[in-house]
Amino acid sequence: MNLPYFDLTGKVAIITGGATGIGRGIAEGLADAGAVIVIAARRLENCRMACKEIAERTGTRTFPCRCDITDRQQVSALVDDVVAEFGHIDILVNNSGTGGSEKPILKMTDEDWNRVIDTNLKGAFLLSQAVVGKMVGRGQGGKIINVASIGALIGWPNMSAYCASKGGCLQLTKSMALEWVRYDIQVNAILPGYFKTPMNEEFFASEAGIKAIRSSIPMKRIARIEEIKGTAILLASEGSSFITGSSVVVDGGHTCW
Repeated sequence: MNLPYFDLTGKVAIITGGATGIGRGIAEGLADAGAVIVIAARRLENCRMACKEIAERTGTRTFPCRCDITDRQQVSALVDDVVAEFGHIDILVNNSGTGGSEKPILKMTDEDWNRVIDTNLKGAFLLSQAVVGKMVGRGQGGKIINVASIGALIGWPNMSAYCASKGGCLQLTKSMALEWVRYDIQVNAILPGYFKTPMNEEFFASEAGIKAIRSSIPMKRIARIEEIKGTAILLASEGSSFITGSSVVVDGGHTCW
């Protein structure tokens, strides 16, 4: 089947937090479509392992990088290293995030709040700013994908910083889209619902987890990691050339109720 509008051959994609979970699924999907994959996270060994496995499976080039996305100097160094290695950056996936301390608002400290906001919101701002500076200088457009959450649309108790950060990510996506449309850079968001990851697998296999699935998700199951791939490929490719400032909810119908 010939689908050139989804072909990412020759494109260079940075995926933050791409070693595990949803980020890993996105990295694999973009690699399947032909992109060069850069995985950036705090733990370099995890990045190296993920890059090795993706390269062996797909044959694409990969590049592991250590980066704390809340640190402007490390972000700048990451972007410079990728440009030095590959010459350009075409796609940025802001996926790194943290779920927070799960505390009620009245018991949250400044440190609790700042850690979540810095990782989930400031990090996406810093990296997008640095990458888009390179994209604008090159003059060939680009794609930014911000991984938010259905927590941007609905509230959860004891998750105030997380929901605020993801809601902020959604609004940041719209502002970025409007500012950078003149440079042929499309900026969109993915809002995942419940996906099966090593962090939540035990809970969703429990009686409480099964009850939560049945009561909140019309499809009566959580998503498999591979079910994020198609959405990511769409938003990273020419198939989304007239889509910007939008958000794609991938939640099995959760937010319909």
